[in-house]
Amino acid sequence: VLTSSDPAEKQKKLAAELANGRLAMMAIIGMFFQDGLTGSAWGDWALYTDSPLRAFENEIGVQPPVGFWDPLEFTKDGSRENFLRRRAVEIKHGRVAMYACIGYFVPEFTKFSGDLSPSMGIKFSDVPNGLGAFSVVPLAGWLQIVAFCGLIENTGFTFTQRKSIGIMKDASMTGEKAEPGNYGLGWIGAFNTIKPIPALRKRKLNAEL
Repeated sequence: VLTSSDPAEKQKKLAAELANGRLAMMAIIGMFFQDGLTGSAWGDWALYTDSPLRAFENEIGVQPPVGFWDPLEFTKDGSRENFLRRRAVEIKHGRVAMYACIGYFVPEFTKFSGDLSPSMGIKFSDVPNGLGAFSVVPLAGWLQIVAFCGLIENTGFTFTQRKSIGIMKDASMTGEKAEPGNYGLGWIGAFNTIKPIPALRKRKLNAEL
């Protein structure tokens, strides 16, 4: 079957054999693994009741068709405390990334008017977009940004109430409810009187993640 008088056709068949063989090796490993966990090579993962991931399959962010996605198995130990800490970090980093995207997009269309540093004669319009800003914004400006971030980190966006934070601790996890990413400020921190709609809130939290 793999022989042919046409060298190009023979090369094509040999390449296909190698590709299919590699795919078959991966497939049989997957079937062995699934058979060992569920009792069948075509088994339903719902039968794997001993999975430590079961503890988190109803959490915010778990959506079909992937379900609870943890390819690096950070939650393999089944520790809810570790899961909540990582979720708080995930939400925080996601929010910072979204702000960063806005910081890239908006200056392409508009910038603040006026002076960034009157003493150095630098206007906001002089600051290039993206990484080029590092060479223009004065050191004092970067220190102010770091100080502002530290204030948020220490007060959890309240700016007045000192939170218990530290290594592996987030301000949103120090309150009574201790919900990752929830600083108790309501929608944008301004409308605490609005009663949340559970289904809508869950959809929005899933979208944020």
